[in-house]
Amino acid sequence: MQNTISNHIPKQAKAQVVQLLEEDGLSVLVKKERKTRHGDYRKLPNGKHQITINSNLNSYRFLITLIHEIAHYEAYKTYGKFIKPHGKEWKYTFQHLMLPFLNPAIFPVTLLPLLAHHFKNPKASSDTDTALVYALKQYDSPNDKTLVFEVPLGSTFKLYNGRVFKKGGIRTKRYECVEVKSGKVYLFNPNAEVEIIASA
Repeated sequence: MQNTISNHIPKQAKAQVVQLLEEDGLSVLVKKERKTRHGDYRKLPNGKHQITINSNLNSYRFLITLIHEIAHYEAYKTYGKFIKPHGKEWKYTFQHLMLPFLNPAIFPVTLLPLLAHHFKNPKASSDTDTALVYALKQYDSPNDKTLVFEVPLGSTFKLYNGRVFKKGGIRTKRYECVEVKSGKVYLFNPNAEVEIIASA
């Protein structure tokens, strides 16, 4: 297996991942954390296919992201380049590829029901699945980050880029938060990672 990913996925998943990557001839690069994505897939100018995945993901999220990106390639190979990136062809392919991994030898039993529910209709980003993201976060290395839905109403928090917001109420599925500097209202995904600013 490509040494770059062997230490990033659950041990019991390695043989299946090796098989998938060898069949497809995909190269995988592990990158530093990118705030806007967990991973991506693209066809290179030389005709080869490459997946990149963030190094900071825990092994379960890394595996889900890896299969997500492999599904992009498989859907492209099977259905052609004119399909929607996260359309029905990709969803079906992702479900099909992920199914063999959904067992207690690979994932903790506490995650399996949440994963089974998620893969009934996988979304473009698993970050939209609040329950799954929160459960996966329990396996992250300790850090000073909090999810927006955990921030007390009226408290202030900051993003990785230093922008400061005050948390407001929920609108449908997102939280209305006011940027302190501009007074503008922004909608936040409940699972966005932020840093709470302690009150003076």
